[in-house]
Amino acid sequence: MELTEQKTPQCVIIGINGRLDTTNYSILEKKLMEMIDAHNDRILVECSKMDYVSSSGLRILLMALKKITLSKGKFVLCGLQENIREIFEISGFTNIFEIYATQEEALKVF
Repeated sequence: MELTEQKTPQCVIIGINGRLDTTNYSILEKKLMEMIDAHNDRILVECSKMDYVSSSGLRILLMALKKITLSKGKFVLCGLQENIREIFEISGFTNIFEIYATQEEALKVF
């Protein structure tokens, strides 16, 4: 997995490239927690290049959402590939997260 970071006037965009699984979820966890602790409470996670997510990866995303929600921030996902979207639907996460098809759509909500 490779992470990218881009700051925009609306939010910080974190891009996930590759597999988010038990071997590397701690990298994303560390990045997100550092950002939230530094008062970056408007985060967009770009998932169009993420091709797999394990339960560990889902847990980290949920943890970040809860932490940002407590600080009245916004945590949004975009670009889920079909197989990833199915995982989110099966787990009930589509009811928990704000998910947009494209980055452009997601940026409008900030």
